[in-house]
Amino acid sequence: MKCRWLVAAACASVLVAASIDAAENSAAGVIEHYGLQEADAPVKERKGWRKPKRILVGGFAARLGSELRAVAPDVEFIVVGTPEARSKLASIDATIGVCDPETLSAGKSIQWIQLVTAGVENCVSIPAIKERNILVTNMQRIAGPVIAEHVMAMALGLARGLDVYIPAQAQGKWIPRLPPGRATTVDGKTMLVVGLGGIGTEVAKRAHGLGMKVTATRNSGRTGPDFVSYVGLADELPKLVSEADFVVNTAPLTPQTQGIFNAALFGKMKPTAFFINIARGGSVVTSDLIDALNNQTIAGAGLDVTDPEPLPPGHPLWKAPNLIITPHVSADSDLSGQAPLQVVRENIRRYVAGDKMLSVVDVARGY
Repeated sequence: MKCRWLVAAACASVLVAASIDAAENSAAGVIEHYGLQEADAPVKERKGWRKPKRILVGGFAARLGSELRAVAPDVEFIVVGTPEARSKLASIDATIGVCDPETLSAGKSIQWIQLVTAGVENCVSIPAIKERNILVTNMQRIAGPVIAEHVMAMALGLARGLDVYIPAQAQGKWIPRLPPGRATTVDGKTMLVVGLGGIGTEVAKRAHGLGMKVTATRNSGRTGPDFVSYVGLADELPKLVSEADFVVNTAPLTPQTQGIFNAALFGKMKPTAFFINIARGGSVVTSDLIDALNNQTIAGAGLDVTDPEPLPPGHPLWKAPNLIITPHVSADSDLSGQAPLQVVRENIRRYVAGDKMLSVVDVARGY
Protein backbone atom coordinates (compact mmCIF):
# COMPACT_ATOMS: atom_id res chain seq x y z
CA MET A 1 0.00 0.00 0.00
CA LYS A 2 1.44 3.41 -1.03
CA CYS A 3 1.09 6.55 1.11
CA ARG A 4 1.86 9.08 -1.60
CA TRP A 5 -1.33 11.11 -1.25
CA LEU A 6 -1.82 10.72 2.50
CA VAL A 7 -0.39 12.75 5.35
CA ALA A 8 1.93 10.80 7.60
CA ALA A 9 -0.50 10.28 10.48
CA ALA A 10 -3.33 9.15 8.24
CA CYS A 11 -0.98 6.87 6.35
CA ALA A 12 0.18 5.24 9.57
CA SER A 13 -3.43 4.59 10.57
CA VAL A 14 -4.21 3.00 7.22
CA LEU A 15 -1.14 0.78 7.38
CA VAL A 16 -1.95 -0.34 10.92
CA ALA A 17 -5.52 -1.15 9.89
CA ALA A 18 -4.24 -3.12 6.89
CA SER A 19 -1.83 -5.02 9.11
CA ILE A 20 -4.60 -5.92 11.55
CA ASP A 21 -6.87 -7.00 8.69
CA ALA A 22 -4.14 -9.30 7.40
CA ALA A 23 -3.63 -10.74 10.85
CA GLU A 24 -7.32 -11.30 11.33
CA ASN A 25 -7.79 -13.08 8.01
CA SER A 26 -5.00 -15.66 7.91
CA ALA A 27 -3.07 -17.87 10.29
CA ALA A 28 0.23 -16.60 8.87
CA GLY A 29 -0.93 -13.04 9.41
CA VAL A 30 -1.84 -13.75 13.03
CA ILE A 31 1.52 -15.38 13.72
CA GLU A 32 3.45 -12.47 12.21
CA HIS A 33 1.34 -9.62 13.53
CA TYR A 34 1.20 -10.82 17.13
CA GLY A 35 4.64 -12.44 17.22
CA LEU A 36 3.32 -15.86 18.22
CA GLN A 37 5.96 -18.38 19.22
CA GLU A 38 6.32 -21.91 17.85
CA ALA A 39 7.36 -24.81 20.04
CA ASP A 40 10.95 -25.96 19.61
CA ALA A 41 9.96 -29.49 18.62
CA PRO A 42 7.04 -31.04 16.71
CA VAL A 43 4.23 -32.26 18.92
CA LYS A 44 4.50 -35.75 17.45
CA GLU A 45 7.75 -36.10 19.41
CA ARG A 46 5.90 -35.74 22.71
CA LYS A 47 5.33 -38.95 24.64
CA GLY A 48 1.72 -40.02 24.29
CA TRP A 49 0.94 -38.00 21.14
CA ARG A 50 -1.40 -39.61 18.65
CA LYS A 51 -3.71 -38.28 15.98
CA PRO A 52 -6.87 -37.24 17.82
CA LYS A 53 -10.17 -38.90 17.05
CA ARG A 54 -12.39 -36.84 19.37
CA ILE A 55 -11.99 -33.25 20.62
CA LEU A 56 -14.26 -31.64 23.20
CA VAL A 57 -15.02 -27.98 22.45
CA GLY A 58 -16.36 -25.19 24.67
CA GLY A 59 -16.24 -21.40 24.86
CA PHE A 60 -16.39 -19.57 21.53
CA ALA A 61 -14.95 -22.65 19.79
CA ALA A 62 -18.26 -24.42 20.32
CA ARG A 63 -19.75 -22.09 17.69
CA LEU A 64 -17.27 -23.00 14.96
CA GLY A 65 -18.76 -26.33 13.94
CA SER A 66 -18.11 -26.77 10.23
CA GLU A 67 -14.97 -24.61 10.34
CA LEU A 68 -13.30 -27.03 12.74
CA ARG A 69 -14.41 -30.03 10.69
CA ALA A 70 -12.93 -28.41 7.58
CA VAL A 71 -9.54 -28.19 9.32
CA ALA A 72 -9.67 -31.76 10.64
CA PRO A 73 -12.33 -33.79 8.77
CA ASP A 74 -11.31 -37.05 10.45
CA VAL A 75 -11.86 -35.64 13.95
CA GLU A 76 -15.19 -35.81 15.78
CA PHE A 77 -15.83 -32.47 17.52
CA ILE A 78 -18.13 -32.76 20.52
CA VAL A 79 -19.69 -29.73 22.23
CA VAL A 80 -19.34 -29.59 26.01
CA GLY A 81 -22.51 -30.04 28.04
CA THR A 82 -24.31 -32.22 25.52
CA PRO A 83 -25.46 -35.79 26.24
CA GLU A 84 -22.96 -36.93 23.61
CA ALA A 85 -20.14 -35.23 25.53
CA ARG A 86 -21.06 -36.99 28.75
CA SER A 87 -21.21 -40.41 27.12
CA LYS A 88 -17.94 -40.05 25.17
CA LEU A 89 -15.82 -38.12 27.65
CA ALA A 90 -13.65 -41.12 28.47
CA SER A 91 -12.46 -41.30 24.85
CA ILE A 92 -11.72 -37.59 24.35
CA ASP A 93 -8.17 -36.90 23.07
CA ALA A 94 -8.10 -33.10 23.48
CA THR A 95 -10.19 -30.12 24.58
CA ILE A 96 -10.70 -26.62 23.23
CA GLY A 97 -11.76 -24.00 25.79
CA VAL A 98 -12.31 -26.59 28.53
CA CYS A 99 -10.02 -27.26 31.49
CA ASP A 100 -11.46 -28.33 34.82
CA PRO A 101 -10.80 -31.14 37.32
CA GLU A 102 -14.01 -33.01 36.48
CA THR A 103 -13.27 -33.16 32.74
CA LEU A 104 -9.68 -34.25 33.30
CA SER A 105 -10.74 -36.88 35.83
CA ALA A 106 -13.24 -38.42 33.41
CA GLY A 107 -11.13 -37.83 30.29
CA LYS A 108 -8.14 -40.01 31.01
CA SER A 109 -7.11 -39.91 27.33
CA ILE A 110 -6.78 -36.10 27.12
CA GLN A 111 -3.30 -35.15 25.90
CA TRP A 112 -3.79 -31.54 24.76
CA ILE A 113 -5.76 -28.53 26.03
CA GLN A 114 -6.19 -25.38 23.94
CA LEU A 115 -7.31 -22.52 26.16
CA VAL A 116 -9.22 -19.64 24.62
CA THR A 117 -7.83 -17.11 27.12
CA ALA A 118 -4.33 -15.89 27.96
CA GLY A 119 -4.73 -16.60 31.69
CA VAL A 120 -3.84 -20.18 32.59
CA GLU A 121 -3.58 -20.27 36.39
CA ASN A 122 -6.86 -22.10 36.97
CA CYS A 123 -5.90 -24.77 34.47
CA VAL A 124 -2.23 -25.43 35.22
CA SER A 125 -2.94 -25.60 38.96
CA ILE A 126 -4.93 -28.82 38.41
CA PRO A 127 -2.58 -31.66 39.51
CA ALA A 128 -3.47 -33.85 36.52
CA ILE A 129 -1.87 -31.36 34.12
CA LYS A 130 1.63 -31.99 35.49
CA GLU A 131 1.06 -35.58 36.51
CA ARG A 132 0.00 -36.59 33.00
CA ASN A 133 2.28 -34.14 31.15
CA ILE A 134 -0.70 -32.66 29.29
CA LEU A 135 0.20 -30.12 26.61
CA VAL A 136 -1.43 -26.72 27.23
CA THR A 137 -1.60 -23.92 24.67
CA ASN A 138 -3.30 -20.55 25.11
CA MET A 139 -4.04 -17.12 23.62
CA GLN A 140 -0.86 -15.39 24.75
CA ARG A 141 -0.12 -12.10 22.93
CA ILE A 142 -3.43 -12.00 21.04
CA ALA A 143 -5.04 -9.38 23.30
CA GLY A 144 -1.76 -7.60 24.03
CA PRO A 145 -2.19 -4.53 21.79
CA VAL A 146 -5.76 -3.87 22.96
CA ILE A 147 -4.92 -4.32 26.66
CA ALA A 148 -1.90 -2.04 26.23
CA GLU A 149 -4.20 0.71 24.93
CA HIS A 150 -6.35 0.24 28.03
CA VAL A 151 -3.27 0.68 30.21
CA MET A 152 -2.35 3.91 28.46
CA ALA A 153 -5.93 5.17 28.76
CA MET A 154 -5.75 4.59 32.51
CA ALA A 155 -2.30 6.18 32.77
CA LEU A 156 -3.38 9.30 30.89
CA GLY A 157 -6.71 9.43 32.72
CA LEU A 158 -4.98 9.39 36.10
CA ALA A 159 -2.30 11.85 35.00
CA ARG A 160 -4.96 14.34 33.88
CA GLY A 161 -7.33 13.74 36.78
CA LEU A 162 -10.21 12.23 34.83
CA ASP A 163 -10.99 10.11 37.90
CA VAL A 164 -11.90 13.41 39.57
CA TYR A 165 -13.50 15.30 36.69
CA ILE A 166 -15.81 12.57 35.36
CA PRO A 167 -17.62 12.01 38.70
CA ALA A 168 -17.80 15.80 39.11
CA GLN A 169 -19.43 16.06 35.68
CA ALA A 170 -22.07 13.50 36.69
CA GLN A 171 -22.85 15.65 39.75
CA GLY A 172 -22.86 18.92 37.81
CA LYS A 173 -19.85 20.28 39.68
CA TRP A 174 -17.27 22.63 38.18
CA ILE A 175 -13.84 21.88 39.66
CA PRO A 176 -11.39 24.59 38.53
CA ARG A 177 -8.27 22.67 39.54
CA LEU A 178 -7.04 19.36 40.86
CA PRO A 179 -5.43 18.91 44.28
CA PRO A 180 -1.74 19.88 44.28
CA GLY A 181 0.42 17.30 42.53
CA ARG A 182 -2.42 15.48 40.77
CA ALA A 183 -2.15 17.12 37.35
CA THR A 184 0.96 15.73 35.72
CA THR A 185 2.48 14.83 32.38
CA VAL A 186 3.69 11.47 31.11
CA ASP A 187 6.44 12.79 28.82
CA GLY A 188 9.77 12.21 30.56
CA LYS A 189 8.27 10.11 33.34
CA THR A 190 9.32 6.52 34.13
CA MET A 191 6.98 3.57 33.67
CA LEU A 192 7.87 0.23 35.25
CA VAL A 193 6.31 -2.76 33.51
CA VAL A 194 6.18 -5.74 35.86
CA GLY A 195 6.23 -8.83 33.66
CA LEU A 196 7.75 -8.07 30.26
CA GLY A 197 5.82 -10.70 28.30
CA GLY A 198 3.51 -10.22 25.34
CA ILE A 199 1.21 -7.69 27.01
CA GLY A 200 4.02 -5.99 28.91
CA THR A 201 6.01 -5.47 25.72
CA GLU A 202 3.02 -3.83 24.01
CA VAL A 203 2.57 -1.54 27.03
CA ALA A 204 6.26 -0.63 26.98
CA LYS A 205 6.12 0.16 23.26
CA ARG A 206 3.27 2.62 23.73
CA ALA A 207 4.75 4.24 26.81
CA HIS A 208 8.02 4.79 24.96
CA GLY A 209 6.05 6.32 22.10
CA LEU A 210 4.64 8.90 24.52
CA GLY A 211 8.15 9.93 25.56
CA MET A 212 8.36 7.87 28.72
CA LYS A 213 11.41 6.06 30.03
CA VAL A 214 10.47 2.39 30.38
CA THR A 215 11.96 -0.11 32.80
CA ALA A 216 10.75 -3.66 33.35
CA THR A 217 11.11 -6.91 35.23
CA ARG A 218 10.91 -10.45 33.90
CA ASN A 219 11.78 -13.91 35.19
CA SER A 220 13.34 -15.25 32.01
CA GLY A 221 16.35 -12.91 31.87
CA ARG A 222 17.51 -9.37 31.29
CA THR A 223 16.93 -9.17 27.55
CA GLY A 224 14.32 -6.82 26.13
CA PRO A 225 13.47 -4.60 23.17
CA ASP A 226 15.39 -1.40 22.46
CA PHE A 227 12.57 0.78 23.79
CA VAL A 228 13.00 -0.65 27.30
CA SER A 229 15.95 1.07 28.98
CA TYR A 230 16.50 -1.53 31.70
CA VAL A 231 15.22 -5.06 32.32
CA GLY A 232 15.65 -6.40 35.84
CA LEU A 233 14.92 -9.72 37.45
CA ALA A 234 12.06 -10.26 39.88
CA ASP A 235 14.21 -9.61 42.95
CA GLU A 236 14.91 -6.08 41.70
CA LEU A 237 11.24 -5.11 41.91
CA PRO A 238 11.48 -3.09 45.17
CA LYS A 239 14.29 -0.91 43.80
CA LEU A 240 12.66 -0.37 40.41
CA VAL A 241 9.31 0.43 42.05
CA SER A 242 10.92 3.22 44.05
CA GLU A 243 12.18 4.88 40.84
CA ALA A 244 8.96 4.70 38.80
CA ASP A 245 6.18 7.23 38.26
CA PHE A 246 3.82 4.58 36.87
CA VAL A 247 3.92 0.93 37.95
CA VAL A 248 2.01 -1.44 35.65
CA ASN A 249 1.36 -5.06 36.58
CA THR A 250 1.17 -7.33 33.52
CA ALA A 251 2.59 -10.43 35.23
CA PRO A 252 0.79 -13.79 35.24
CA LEU A 253 -0.66 -15.03 38.53
CA THR A 254 1.64 -17.69 39.97
CA PRO A 255 2.58 -18.67 43.52
CA GLN A 256 5.49 -16.25 43.18
CA THR A 257 3.31 -13.28 42.15
CA GLN A 258 0.40 -13.92 44.54
CA GLY A 259 0.06 -10.82 46.72
CA ILE A 260 3.36 -9.22 45.64
CA PHE A 261 1.78 -5.77 45.58
CA ASN A 262 1.39 -5.32 49.31
CA ALA A 263 1.91 -2.63 51.94
CA ALA A 264 5.70 -3.01 51.81
CA LEU A 265 5.84 -2.52 48.04
CA PHE A 266 3.34 0.36 48.00
CA GLY A 267 5.44 1.95 50.74
CA LYS A 268 8.44 1.99 48.41
CA MET A 269 6.57 3.81 45.64
CA LYS A 270 6.78 7.56 45.21
CA PRO A 271 3.83 9.40 46.80
CA THR A 272 3.27 10.90 43.32
CA ALA A 273 3.28 7.50 41.55
CA PHE A 274 0.34 5.61 40.07
CA PHE A 275 -0.32 1.87 40.12
CA ILE A 276 -2.12 0.11 37.25
CA ASN A 277 -3.19 -3.54 37.28
CA ILE A 278 -4.57 -5.29 34.19
CA ALA A 279 -3.18 -8.74 35.04
CA ARG A 280 -4.83 -10.54 37.96
CA GLY A 281 -6.44 -9.24 41.13
CA GLY A 282 -4.70 -11.91 43.20
CA SER A 283 -1.35 -10.17 42.67
CA VAL A 284 -2.56 -7.36 44.94
CA VAL A 285 -3.37 -7.37 48.64
CA THR A 286 -6.56 -5.36 48.25
CA SER A 287 -6.71 -4.06 51.82
CA ASP A 288 -3.13 -2.77 51.48
CA LEU A 289 -4.00 -0.96 48.24
CA ILE A 290 -7.03 0.66 49.88
CA ASP A 291 -4.83 1.86 52.74
CA ALA A 292 -2.21 3.18 50.29
CA LEU A 293 -4.88 5.21 48.46
CA ASN A 294 -6.64 6.47 51.60
CA ASN A 295 -3.34 7.43 53.26
CA GLN A 296 -1.94 9.00 50.07
CA THR A 297 1.00 6.60 50.11
CA ILE A 298 0.55 6.57 46.32
CA ALA A 299 -1.15 9.12 44.08
CA GLY A 300 -3.75 6.82 42.54
CA ALA A 301 -4.51 3.56 40.81
CA GLY A 302 -6.20 2.06 37.76
CA LEU A 303 -7.64 -1.44 38.07
CA ASP A 304 -9.17 -3.66 35.42
CA VAL A 305 -8.95 -6.64 37.77
CA THR A 306 -9.73 -6.89 41.48
CA ASP A 307 -9.70 -9.34 44.35
CA PRO A 308 -12.48 -10.30 44.90
CA GLU A 309 -13.96 -10.28 41.42
CA PRO A 310 -16.59 -9.25 40.58
CA LEU A 311 -16.13 -6.51 43.16
CA PRO A 312 -19.31 -6.63 45.30
CA PRO A 313 -21.44 -3.55 46.02
CA GLY A 314 -20.39 -1.82 49.20
CA HIS A 315 -16.80 -3.03 49.04
CA PRO A 316 -14.47 -0.33 50.45
CA LEU A 317 -12.41 -0.33 47.24
CA TRP A 318 -15.31 1.40 45.46
CA LYS A 319 -14.91 4.43 47.71
CA ALA A 320 -11.11 4.66 47.67
CA PRO A 321 -9.88 8.02 46.29
CA ASN A 322 -8.00 8.65 43.05
CA LEU A 323 -9.06 5.34 41.58
CA ILE A 324 -10.33 4.16 38.19
CA ILE A 325 -11.99 0.72 38.09
CA THR A 326 -13.09 -1.10 34.95
CA PRO A 327 -14.76 -4.55 35.19
CA HIS A 328 -12.14 -6.82 33.58
CA VAL A 329 -12.82 -5.46 30.09
CA SER A 330 -9.34 -4.38 28.96
CA ALA A 331 -9.35 -6.95 26.12
CA ASP A 332 -12.67 -5.76 24.68
CA SER A 333 -12.48 -3.94 21.34
CA ASP A 334 -14.06 -3.43 17.95
CA LEU A 335 -11.81 -6.04 16.32
CA SER A 336 -13.60 -8.89 14.58
CA GLY A 337 -12.31 -11.62 16.89
CA GLN A 338 -10.94 -13.63 13.98
CA ALA A 339 -7.42 -13.79 15.44
CA PRO A 340 -8.33 -16.16 18.33
CA LEU A 341 -10.29 -18.33 15.90
CA GLN A 342 -7.25 -18.50 13.63
CA VAL A 343 -5.12 -19.67 16.56
CA VAL A 344 -7.63 -22.42 17.39
CA ARG A 345 -7.87 -23.59 13.79
CA GLU A 346 -4.13 -23.47 13.20
CA ASN A 347 -3.28 -25.34 16.39
CA ILE A 348 -5.83 -28.04 15.56
CA ARG A 349 -4.24 -28.41 12.12
CA ARG A 350 -0.78 -28.59 13.65
CA TYR A 351 -1.76 -31.06 16.38
CA VAL A 352 -3.41 -33.45 13.92
CA ALA A 353 -0.36 -33.22 11.65
CA GLY A 354 2.10 -33.58 14.53
CA ASP A 355 3.73 -30.20 13.76
CA LYS A 356 5.16 -27.53 16.04
CA MET A 357 2.41 -25.98 18.16
CA LEU A 358 1.79 -22.28 18.75
CA SER A 359 1.75 -20.52 22.13
CA VAL A 360 2.74 -23.44 24.33
CA VAL A 361 2.37 -22.81 28.06
CA ASP A 362 5.29 -23.56 30.38
CA VAL A 363 3.31 -25.51 32.94
CA ALA A 364 6.16 -25.53 35.45
CA ARG A 365 6.36 -21.73 35.42
CA GLY A 366 2.61 -21.28 35.23
CA TYR A 367 2.46 -19.10 32.08
